[in-house]
Amino acid sequence: MPDFDVIVMGAGHNALVTAAYAAKAGLRVGVFERRHIVGGAVSTEELVPGYQFDYGGSAHILIRMTPVVRELELNRHGLHYLEVDPMFHASDGETPWFIHRDPERTARELENLFPGQGEAYSHFLDEWTPFARSVADLFNSAPGPLDMGKMMVSSGKGRDWQAQLSRILRPYGDVAAEYFTEERVRAPLVWMAAQSGPPPTDPLSAPFLLWHPLYHEGGVARPKGGSGGLTKALRRAIEAEGGQVFVNAPVKRILVKGGRAQGIELENGDIYTANAVVSGTHILTTAAALPDEHVPAAARQVRVGNGFGMVLRLALSEKVKYRNHVEPDSRVGLGLLIKNQQQLMKGYGEYLAGEPTTDPPLIAMSFSAVDDSLAPPNGEALWLWAQYYPYELSSGSWATRTAEARENILNAFEHYAPGTRDTIVGELVQTPQWLETNLGLHRGNVMHLEMSFDQMFSFRPWMQASQYRWPGVKGLYLTGASTHPGGGIMGASGRNAARVVVKDLTQRKWQRLGLK
Repeated sequence: MPDFDVIVMGAGHNALVTAAYAAKAGLRVGVFERRHIVGGAVSTEELVPGYQFDYGGSAHILIRMTPVVRELELNRHGLHYLEVDPMFHASDGETPWFIHRDPERTARELENLFPGQGEAYSHFLDEWTPFARSVADLFNSAPGPLDMGKMMVSSGKGRDWQAQLSRILRPYGDVAAEYFTEERVRAPLVWMAAQSGPPPTDPLSAPFLLWHPLYHEGGVARPKGGSGGLTKALRRAIEAEGGQVFVNAPVKRILVKGGRAQGIELENGDIYTANAVVSGTHILTTAAALPDEHVPAAARQVRVGNGFGMVLRLALSEKVKYRNHVEPDSRVGLGLLIKNQQQLMKGYGEYLAGEPTTDPPLIAMSFSAVDDSLAPPNGEALWLWAQYYPYELSSGSWATRTAEARENILNAFEHYAPGTRDTIVGELVQTPQWLETNLGLHRGNVMHLEMSFDQMFSFRPWMQASQYRWPGVKGLYLTGASTHPGGGIMGASGRNAARVVVKDLTQRKWQRLGLK
């Protein structure tokens, strides 16, 4: 008898979601994680005394468009979400404005600041909310070759679907310019869309902007105590159903015999057997753990890209004080800090040349404004995400150029909040090299693979592997950001993969498990 019904390789949030559903279905589950804590890029630790630092994603948005939290009863396992409202603080350093959960309030305040732009915002939401909802539906199911058509049919009722399709196929920067004439409004929206990776000029990238209405649908939240609150709750959910979670347990290889996955071997030589193996690690890590004869060429040809972003995580002795401050709203939501769209394009140009961005736009997150457990009284945990940063540099190395890139991020933030550098009492600098070495994110890409249209939906990671099964090896399954729907804190990949695994191993349909 095998040691487990299901072995899960890696303990990122999608892997844990798959494991939790499998355990809930009555399967014997074992999770094996190389790091000392679960969560992967969705984990939190006290790296500076009194300050909790997230290692990766911090804003929980897309997961609220899934039933994962409800179906797995994660609130029962210690997950407590704090609402973030306003959701976003947009600013060029001179004129701040806010995106609230309430779209009418957002439009009203925008109209007062920038006449005509509030009306444009309402028009944008009205036109694209059906599309955004259809995208969310597609995220919550295995991808198919007709996904684009499904989006159009479900979102185009009563509308000019040909005009809709034309916009979807265009760069998101062009679509933003159709709606918003004011640079101070347009640039932050474009900057938020750029979080998926492609620049505003990439064809077929419009959906990264057009799912903006989802933010108003599901809102933005933070787990109490840090982003890792989600993955800690997932671990408890697995263990409550009899599953086992092993940390400091790096997998060396996936055992394959007779064309079927049989288990895993750890780096220390221990072997565990199972009826199925689910890999939640990067697709290239999965490939490296398999015998060469079971790795198709397509698995080695996925496009990882050349880095992406860089994070500066700061422990501050004082609260952040913006130059043009609206207390406390400026510190609550994600700060979309960008001077203009040219700043983003200049940074992308430097990135293409193999150089770290010298004056980056920023996403500023000071969630200690809504969660006093992240920092001491009067202190602040501030995280600054910046783009774009190449993994491979045209000159030097990250060992020699980290200090320079750190200074440029701090200098960029000083434009918005002068004097911040004087309050720093601790920090974590996460370069693309750091992200690869410490979190297993190949070439520093937090999305695993580039989020371009040719690697989305049924093309992710490649067509033959898009249904969460590794082609040619029975009993080997995939989940995580390398699979549909890609990166970000959503859990949809984990849930989608679980549906496949549970059905294959139990022959029971999802509905019989009380899940929808």
